[in-house]
Amino acid sequence: MNINIVVVGSIKEKFFKDAIDEYSKRLSRYARLNIIELKDEKTPANASLLEEEKIKEIEAERILSKLSNSYVVALAIDGKKYSSEDFSKRMEKYDILSKGNLAFVIGGSLGLHKTVLERADERLSFSEMTFPHQLMRVILLEQIYRAYRIRNNEPYHK
Repeated sequence: MNINIVVVGSIKEKFFKDAIDEYSKRLSRYARLNIIELKDEKTPANASLLEEEKIKEIEAERILSKLSNSYVVALAIDGKKYSSEDFSKRMEKYDILSKGNLAFVIGGSLGLHKTVLERADERLSFSEMTFPHQLMRVILLEQIYRAYRIRNNEPYHK
């Protein structure tokens, strides 16, 4: 399966880069992983709601241009929550639903524009809490890796 992780913003911190590299390497046994980093727009301090909406719209255009014929899972706070075991089963379903092209989308600091959420085939949430996109990338990769381990009956930390 081809898994694209489409993200707004880049990683600057070495410890996040190291974790992402480690999980990317581990996942290479199971899938072709591609992380697509898109430029984030700078949000001025005290930005109005209209300015924030415009920023999300610009970022959405960049995101949508990378989704093509993928089955799209947007990470959103209002998305469906799964246990690790259930997410593993869902990943099996993604094999069929995605026809081999799966894309997870992580928005920038302001979240995802409604056009991205509307394009998404489903929404996924790992918590009702808000996480920085850098950390969310690591969490997503770890859960995808864990899902493959579970589904292949390989040992994993419970």
